[in-house]
Amino acid sequence: MASLPSILGGLDPTSDRAVFRQIADQLREAIDRGRFKEGEKLPSEAELVEHYGVSRMTVRNSFSILQGEGLVHAEHGRGVFVRPRPPVRRLASDRFARRHREQGKSAFIVEADAAGSHPTVDSLEVKEEKADQDISTRLGSVRRVLARRRRYLLDGRPVEFATSYLPLDIARGTQIAEPNPGPGGIYARLEELGHQLDHFEEEIRARMPSPSEVKTLQLASGVPVIHLIRTAFDTAGRAVEVCDTVMAADAYVLSYQLPAT
Repeated sequence: MASLPSILGGLDPTSDRAVFRQIADQLREAIDRGRFKEGEKLPSEAELVEHYGVSRMTVRNSFSILQGEGLVHAEHGRGVFVRPRPPVRRLASDRFARRHREQGKSAFIVEADAAGSHPTVDSLEVKEEKADQDISTRLGSVRRVLARRRRYLLDGRPVEFATSYLPLDIARGTQIAEPNPGPGGIYARLEELGHQLDHFEEEIRARMPSPSEVKTLQLASGVPVIHLIRTAFDTAGRAVEVCDTVMAADAYVLSYQLPAT
């Protein structure tokens, strides 16, 4: 690492901006400019105390700002590290391409392969249940659904969990109701059952996670989630699945291709 004076500037005593915020600003800029790389350890509290001539509490407050922004994470006994950028690019125009299903690959496996990561699924639950009002409306006023809940991991790290809801008249008694729906996932099975997929509609919002989501995804402080609800339609215009997904925002880049006309 280069010397701190060559990376970080000094404090401006004439500024009305709090000292700990000035330090956070300089560290943030150094991260943005790549002077501190992904996964690299930031200067220690002692080094920053000496460089800026401030107290340890001031430095800790600066680190807290960066942690709250999701730029860094602290490891007990080791220090504060620059958080890696999202490893998975979720390309909406390609992830549900029929060729992937024909190759026996689900969208998650395709994305994991592109990221060079090992995908796994755990916390799997498959059961019939009453549909809540929102899911019922999205699926055309159905009363009961088959719900498939699962958590996705990349290289052992939880990155998302999702629940798929399917009408019982489609899914009951089929391989979709089995823990392992087979190659290509539930979309391949839907098409084998005669529900040729036509299009998908997605609603996306970013928010801070609930306590249970923090636990399930093992999220660090300050990391938001991406909440996505997708509805799959067949060529007859019927909604055949609703998937409610919560993703760790530091694990994904959502990529879209939009027509010019």
